[in-house]
Formats: sequence, structure tokens, C-alpha cells
Amino acid sequence: MPRRKLRVKAADSARINTELAELRTRLEIHTEWPEAVLAEAEEAAERPRTPELDATDLPLFTVDPPGSRDLDQAMHLTHRPGGGFRVYYAIADVAAFVHPGGAIDTEARRRVETLYFPDHRVPLHPARISEDAASLLPGEPRPALLWQLDLDAEGALVLADLRRAMVRSHRRLDYAAVQRAVDLGGADEQLALLATVGGLRERQERDRGGVSLPVPEQEVEETLHGYVLGYRAPSPADGWNAQISLLTGMAAAEMMLDAGIGLLRTLPTAPPAAYERLRRIAAALDVDWPQALPYPELIRSLDPDAPLDAAFLNACTGLLRGAGYQAFDESRGLPAPADPGHAAIAAPYAHCTAPLRRLGDRFTQEVCAAVAAGEEVPAWAREALPAVPALMASGDRRAAEVERACVDLLEAELLAGREGEGFSAVVIDVDAKRPGTGTVQLREPAVRARCDRASDGASDGASDGASERAALPLGRVIDVRLTTADPATRTVRFAAL
Repeated sequence: MPRRKLRVKAADSARINTELAELRTRLEIHTEWPEAVLAEAEEAAERPRTPELDATDLPLFTVDPPGSRDLDQAMHLTHRPGGGFRVYYAIADVAAFVHPGGAIDTEARRRVETLYFPDHRVPLHPARISEDAASLLPGEPRPALLWQLDLDAEGALVLADLRRAMVRSHRRLDYAAVQRAVDLGGADEQLALLATVGGLRERQERDRGGVSLPVPEQEVEETLHGYVLGYRAPSPADGWNAQISLLTGMAAAEMMLDAGIGLLRTLPTAPPAAYERLRRIAAALDVDWPQALPYPELIRSLDPDAPLDAAFLNACTGLLRGAGYQAFDESRGLPAPADPGHAAIAAPYAHCTAPLRRLGDRFTQEVCAAVAAGEEVPAWAREALPAVPALMASGDRRAAEVERACVDLLEAELLAGREGEGFSAVVIDVDAKRPGTGTVQLREPAVRARCDRASDGASDGASDGASERAALPLGRVIDVRLTTADPATRTVRFAAL
């Protein structure tokens, strides 16, 4: 699922960075590498497995945030003879550097995925691999899985093929540079095609009932008056780039389903109660959601640059919390899921485009590479496949815990020193067992936190009628007072007035 993106933007963030370091210690997040892993990474970087196919003349380019060095993907787009488009999508071949059962493999299965803190990144693989030898850095030949994805004139996939190849990225771009070139009319053929194909794929997504969340990056900025919460909204270029990745993941899923072996990323349809809760949050944030308007169309109508819309989009990530991984190997009695779809994408889907940062993608790549070549899936991948969903679930839980802890810490920092101050809020959830306790969403700043009725503690032993009188009014705007904002315990609490 898309996670909340958090970044500290402050003139002097020394104190908050210290608290984040202490948070990593409390969560037992290991930032150091065993010596055996570092030694193996150095050796693998010097002698990776190299493929026979040389595609280094293909003028690939990457699009990533500024300063990124763990570059998983590079692309090249062109017109197909007779109409339509061809997308070449190169994905870093991590398996060329990781020996099954070796030190790097063992450590990666322990870490599962890269963890993101506002001030620090805890990577899945050592930097010698993830930011150097395996990364698709410009000008450097690299082993990769090279997808060929042929589309018709409407952007629908008509052919998918995959081969191992040596590739070379010819240039590194960031989202702002791509967007600026397109907006100012200075886009070259490649960037113009990215905008065209990305737009067509967004239309394909709309037609099949899918939705992509343009989740803003939440920023905490220090000013003369304390911390201020803000957002960086993703640009259309972010969406075009994401569509190429989604296209590849959908092609991988179909390839594996046809072969009867693989690893899918699945998501069931969210229950009605989840949408009802979102409607309450929409009301809290003045987001107009007519009863007849489908959720995907609402999302496409929002402006990530608008603070209230941005807060709502962050809340929408909750609909994706049922996502999981399902492995299948029909020849060994492990069937494919009865419903292989991903509700947000509205199609079967697989994670396969971020192997430098996500463990499961390496296994998906191996299955797809073998299937495309008409070969047997390597024994190490096939034997490990049934255990990968549980590993990925543990990694997802840890990443969610890190995200929640960081959000709690930053929101507590934002409100620290304002205890006793009053705010306007909407009650978005009520505890079924204690109706006087629930969750409120502030209008400004965009914070969600626990809230108690001021009289709730006194009513614990009272009659049911007294408890009902003390209940928080679900979906109503109320005045609340901040009672606790403690960064040390990452606690924010309000009392209803």
C-alpha cells in the first residue's frame, strides 16, 4: 500500500532527529550491517552474474526523487510500427548479486524491505549493492530484467516479454524536471511519450474501475512560531511514472497466472464500514462527496495541493490495509487464489519493480524471467516461494509500525507546548465499548488523535443512560481542548468541551 510520506523540513532539526534515533532503538531497527554481509556485498559487486544479451545501446532514462541512488527502474518509450507504443522497462537484477542462502540473502529476509524515517533510510541491501553495483545509475552498465511491453493506440497491453540483459541508463531525471519540461513545451520525444503513455494508462485505469492515490508528502516545518504541518503534492509526472510500474506489475501477474506459479499482491474490496468512516473524514475536511459519486471518481476530482484534500488523501490509504501477498505453485498443490485481483488496481497485480527495496520482488522477477524464457523456475526461488507471503506480511507490519510511530512523534512535536488550547474537530470514530472515547480529526492542523468526553472518566461506573449522554457525537463538529502532546511518549490526546 502507499504509505504516508514523512519528511522533516526544519532549519534546526537536531532535537527531532535525536528523538527519531531513539525511536529506532525502541523499535529494534538495526541500522548496522554484519561484517559477513558487507564482505559478501563487496565480492558480489566485483563479480556479478552477467547476462549474454547486450542492450546497453538502448537509451534508457530514470525518474526518481532528487539525490536518490537506489535506482530500481529505467525506461525507454517509442512508437510501434503500424501504431501504438512500445515500452522498454529495465529493472535492477538483484539476483545477479545475491547468492541464495548467503549472508546478503539471509539479512534481506530478516529486513524484508527498506524502512523510511523522516531523517534516515534503513535499506534492504548494503549500499555497495543498492546504491552502487546493482543500481541503474547513469552511464554504468548493469545487469537487468528488461521488459518489452507493447501497447495499442489506446494504451492497452497487447504483448509482454522479458529477457535478462546488460543495460545502461543514459540520463537521470527527477519528477520536477520531467514536469517542467512537459509544462513548458520543452519535452523531448521520450518525455512527451511518457506523458502520452502515462495519460493513456490512467484512462485505462479509470475504465476498468481502478484508482491511484496521489498521496502528498507530509512535511513538518519549523518556523518562528513553532512547527507547521504542510504537504508536497505529487505532480502528474509522478503519476505517469507510476503507471509504467503498474503496467509492468499487471503484466507480471498475468504471466505468472498463465504459468500456474508466482507471487501476487492482492487486495479485497474494502467493507462498507471503511467507506462510511471515510465519508465522516470527508465531512470533517469539507471535502464534497455526493452520495452518488463513486470513490475512484472522487479521488480523481481532488487537488493534492489543497491542504484539506491532501489530508483526506492520506486518510484514504486506510482502504489499502487489507493488501497482502499470495504465493501459488499449482504443480506442487499450491493453488492460485480464487480471487487474484487487487481492488485498487482493478486487475491482478504483482510487485516486481522495486527489488532493491522490497524482498518479494526478487522472487517475482525470477519466476517471470524463467517463464518468459520457457525454463524451469530456479529451485531456490520455487522452494522459498510459499514462505515469502509471511515474510512480506511481517515486513509490512514493521513498516506500518514505523510509519505510525513517526506520525505520532511528528504530530506530538507539532502540538507540543499548546496544551490547553482549543480546536475545532470532527468525531470520525467512537469506541463501541466506551462511547465517550473516540478519534477526532482537526480541521487545522490536519491531525487525528484520541479524544475523551471531559466527564467520561466520571461516568465509567454510571448507568448505561449516563454513559450514552457522555457519548461523543459521531460525525459532528465539536470543540476540543488539547490535554497531552508529549513527543517522548508520542502521545496526543484531546478532551471534548
